[in-house]
Amino acid sequence: MKRSLLALAALVLLAAGCGTDGDDPAASQEPKIIAAFYPLEFVAAEIAGGNAGVTNLSPPGVEPHDLELAPDQIRSLAQADLVLYIGEGFQPAVEDVVGELSGTAVIDGLEAQDELIEGGDPHEDEEGHEDELEEGATDPHVWLDPTRVASLGHAVAAEMERIDPDNADVYEDSAVALTDALAGLDEEYSAALENCEDNELVVSHEAFGYLTERYGLEQVGVSGIDPESEPSPGRMAEVAEFAREHEVTTIFFEEQVAPDIAQVIADEVGAGVEVLDPLEFPPDGGSDYFDVMRTNLDSISSALGCE
Repeated sequence: MKRSLLALAALVLLAAGCGTDGDDPAASQEPKIIAAFYPLEFVAAEIAGGNAGVTNLSPPGVEPHDLELAPDQIRSLAQADLVLYIGEGFQPAVEDVVGELSGTAVIDGLEAQDELIEGGDPHEDEEGHEDELEEGATDPHVWLDPTRVASLGHAVAAEMERIDPDNADVYEDSAVALTDALAGLDEEYSAALENCEDNELVVSHEAFGYLTERYGLEQVGVSGIDPESEPSPGRMAEVAEFAREHEVTTIFFEEQVAPDIAQVIADEVGAGVEVLDPLEFPPDGGSDYFDVMRTNLDSISSALGCE
């Protein structure tokens, strides 16, 4: 059950007074950045360059959309120098607490963007209410477009320069280096997806709108922008018909979500299934944002018959 804003405010004030890092002078001097989930943690760490402590608020294995905050997590938010999150209801529990913070800098990753896109698939099931409710909602998945991650990096650097002016040059240089690396990734995507036999990306849920918009592809989601929304039978039939008409060879699903729905559609149209990672969880095995994005690129280019 969601706490009321009044209760949240009281809890934040209580948490802020329940202990400090005063016993550790080095810890108290180092700026503290709290990132709501992995992509924001990655950007923060790249910008900080070891000059600030960076913490991921979402525990391993917890779907960021479903995150509920424990008192110690609320305390960490209240004591942070900078909090990074994604608004528009992506993580309601985080958004509620962030709205009650005072004395803590906050960056909404969506507000770091010049323009946002809306969720909602053009082939929606007219009888399905789940998809209709999501139509027109802001798509929060900006981190799947490398150029938008660069914008977020510059926003973080600017705020850290204000918080920690002694290391301003480090933050600025880190933002430039991250932007250059992301520009290289963007060029890899553009080159790999320039000449493809197909351009329709059928996915289990609409997490890839910014990616498909950037590289001239069409996203068709079985579910909307909420990965836990259940598609209606009519919606599944509609996507299956689309996949059949366009001779789609691959139905993509998320590794953290059972492939059942994707497999049903794939079996019906004679397609295969493949993982496409929306990067909401920390990568396994020491991989990072760039590694996963390149793995995604390989999967997409193979599925679409790109030269």
